[in-house]
Amino acid sequence: MEKKPHFVRREFLPREVPSISLALLLAAVLLLNALLYLYLDKFYISLGRVETDRGLCPFGHFKFGAVKNCSPWLSCETINREVRKLRCVGEGAVKKVFLSEWKEKKVVLSQLTNSELKEDFLHGLKMLKALQSKHVVRLLGYCEQQFTILTEYHPLGSLRGLNETLHIPKYKGMNTWHRRLMLAIDYVSVIRYLHSSPLGTLVMCDSNDLDKVLSQYLLTSDFHILVNDLDALPLVNRSAGRLVKCGHRELQGEFVAPEQRWPYGEDVPFEDDLMPPYDEKTDIWKIPDVSNFFLGHVEGSDIVRLHLFDIHAACKKKDPAERPSAQEVLDTYRKVLTLLIQEAAMPGTREML
Repeated sequence: MEKKPHFVRREFLPREVPSISLALLLAAVLLLNALLYLYLDKFYISLGRVETDRGLCPFGHFKFGAVKNCSPWLSCETINREVRKLRCVGEGAVKKVFLSEWKEKKVVLSQLTNSELKEDFLHGLKMLKALQSKHVVRLLGYCEQQFTILTEYHPLGSLRGLNETLHIPKYKGMNTWHRRLMLAIDYVSVIRYLHSSPLGTLVMCDSNDLDKVLSQYLLTSDFHILVNDLDALPLVNRSAGRLVKCGHRELQGEFVAPEQRWPYGEDVPFEDDLMPPYDEKTDIWKIPDVSNFFLGHVEGSDIVRLHLFDIHAACKKKDPAERPSAQEVLDTYRKVLTLLIQEAAMPGTREML
């Protein structure tokens, strides 16, 4: 006799379960938001720490390496006696740069090479002394009589080598849209600091092409940006009617701002005396091109570009007065970073809800 199959009656959970699941999902979202808030709060505190904080040393002093105490800037005598040159690592129009050693630590010694440009060299030293902050390479000492400057050494070098650095196995984990956007934020933070510096509104004039811009900044071992070359930082003073001109030669190309180019056409020969001056908004014009370099072509970088499209379009306004301030650009970059981190932390949350 054939047995009839037995059907086991399943007891279904009450209909309240979906509500419980929804409550758990909402709780998870709130927890993620709380953790994200704590992360971003810590991140922005680090971004917004006191601009002149270099280990709480007073003016004319520095901290170096793991040393806890502040030391006075090294004098001519100390530099001559204790600093040893190792090799030349770079040379520009104004100075030659040597990797050197002081108390078994690597340092950088810069020396004037062209006596005709000594005013530029001394101006750079003046800026370096006055602008010491988290945005500027650390000054260790100087000797005006010998036209010598001693600064901290950063082994990753200038931003020219950023992409090569990110392909080194040790740093491949840094090659993400998140880290690259943070570098762009660092860069805009430097521009904002120069535009609201203790000395007033300063314009980064050594910036006529992308390669020149990148050469002015250093990449630290913890992947932050420091401005390193301050030889060409003229002051804008609107109340006194003082604007600036970056050098005395004609500037060309799409990288420089429209107001930096000769306005009278090819039929009129360039004359420096006829060239109109301009203000710090030339730096704003260049931000999208520099940031585009930082963002690179990693996964997610195009999404970042999409979010930055409007602010970058504003930076490229032909009328300088219509461009945003560096602070406005910085605020937008930070908002985009916050938004994208939230979306990355909770992918698909909207659809789930």
